Amino acid sequence: MRSVISAIGTAVPENKIPQKEILEFMANAHGFEGKDKTRLKALYRASGIQTRHSVIPDYGSLNMEDWTFYPKSKDLSPFPTTQQRSLLYKETAPDLAMQAVRNCIQKSNIKLDEVTHLITISCTGMYAPGLDIDLVNGLKLRPNVQRTCINFMGCYAAITGIRTADAFCKADPKAKVLVVSTELCTIHFQNKTDEDNLLANALFSDGAAALLMTSSEQGNKGLSPVAFHNQILNDGGENMAWDIGDFGFEMKLSSYVPILIESGIEGMIDQLKTKMGGSSIQQYAIHPGGKRILEVIEQELNLDKNDNRYAYEVLQNYGNMSSATLIFVLEKLMQEKPTKGENCLSVAFGPGLTLESMVLEIA
Repeated sequence: MRSVISAIGTAVPENKIPQKEILEFMANAHGFEGKDKTRLKALYRASGIQTRHSVIPDYGSLNMEDWTFYPKSKDLSPFPTTQQRSLLYKETAPDLAMQAVRNCIQKSNIKLDEVTHLITISCTGMYAPGLDIDLVNGLKLRPNVQRTCINFMGCYAAITGIRTADAFCKADPKAKVLVVSTELCTIHFQNKTDEDNLLANALFSDGAAALLMTSSEQGNKGLSPVAFHNQILNDGGENMAWDIGDFGFEMKLSSYVPILIESGIEGMIDQLKTKMGGSSIQQYAIHPGGKRILEVIEQELNLDKNDNRYAYEVLQNYGNMSSATLIFVLEKLMQEKPTKGENCLSVAFGPGLTLESMVLEIA
């Protein structure tokens, strides 16, 4: 018996902001002019991103009078505290998550009151009673739905959530598992000019994604997990990290991350293929952590840009939404209705430095 991802739904905040407008906001916030602004423009051009979404509309305007979250001052002082950012997460995350769930349910033959397990994923906000209980109440799920929260694992957590749902489905053939990833990365903007923060500010965005998983015995079609494999590169822990500071969660994303991924990706994929009996791969769903990361993976796995087309499309239109991003990529794959029996390789990365991978068969 295997599990099947039978439906995927996604949602983004209504504030769709062109990358060039975010660039102007960031340059203004940093006080960049001349050569500094030119270097920042080069970073944003190289990002491969055209638009991003945020629960904060301020990033699309240089007119301080239009701002709703940041102080109406040129240097953004007093800078929003962690408490203020957490309150914004609590106010906006549930609605976005519920929109993604409803978009998922519309594509399914399962009703919300049939869901037996709820898995919530996020690394950009936490509170208690939490997002999981807000979803139970807001969506009118069963009060006895079994809840699991996956927090602070970063971009690879979607695979962790799918692996957990897979275990639930294999343990109970009647299980109907709802996995919901909700990330509001932009509420944690840091007005610092070091390389790590400039890179993070150029990539991250907001979004939510939901998927439904059942056992194959329930007769649903979709994406069926065949194998999982993870690996920690212990020498890369300081190159991708989250810390809780006084003014939000402080993201560390080093430009060395692609080099570290390059050193570990081939060996991890070899071990994953061993677990699946050496079967061939026809489709790819790679987490678009950044354009350079996608290019490194293509080089190491001998892929072309068409192989990675779903990842590039998501990166271009949405940016990096942390754990939700990979589910957006899987949704693109399902929309193209690949051939039954094909295998899809999916890979994501996060703090640790952690490499997570799985193979999904088109069922």
